[in-house]
Amino acid sequence: MRIVGLTGGIGSGKSTVLEVFSSLGVPCYESDIRAKKLMQDDPEFINQIKALFGDDIYKGEKLNRTRLADLVFTDNIKLSELNSLVHPKVKRDFQLFVNQQNAAYVVKESAILFEMNGAKDCDATILVTAPEKLRIERVMKREKTKIEHVKSRISNQWIDEKKIHLADYVINNIDWDKTLKKIEEIHQKLVALNN
Repeated sequence: MRIVGLTGGIGSGKSTVLEVFSSLGVPCYESDIRAKKLMQDDPEFINQIKALFGDDIYKGEKLNRTRLADLVFTDNIKLSELNSLVHPKVKRDFQLFVNQQNAAYVVKESAILFEMNGAKDCDATILVTAPEKLRIERVMKREKTKIEHVKSRISNQWIDEKKIHLADYVINNIDWDKTLKKIEEIHQKLVALNN
């Protein structure tokens, strides 16, 4: 079974693209969502996060995501330390997910696939792109947040130009009809590789 990495900067629309692959019957793993679940449910992981950020990073049993985001998106060292905890946990969780699937390929979504060298574990990669102005507008609308906050998060990810030559497939997500056509084209190619 092939493993296909799907990535894209914040606001690129990678989650919406992932939903389309899922609607085509492709098993999809959302690294960001699974990481959040593990941060909430895995006792060993919770203790590691508390050791790094202090016990008060959890309000009772609940992770204070806003505080965590404020800490890591303004401190690259803390962000790197958090990623070094998250990455092995998600990698193990993803392997369990793959072992339960029976399909031509699975899609693993990860916002920082290239930044964390996760592409080396994939048979192919898909990059979702969009102009930065559009990405900022999408995130501000979705999260009801300020432009400075979005720009700060964007600055913690590689620019599209750096990732484009690393990806096997690129979806420029501006016109939704063209995006759907491109997803279908990529899907057919990936299925054909298995035949």
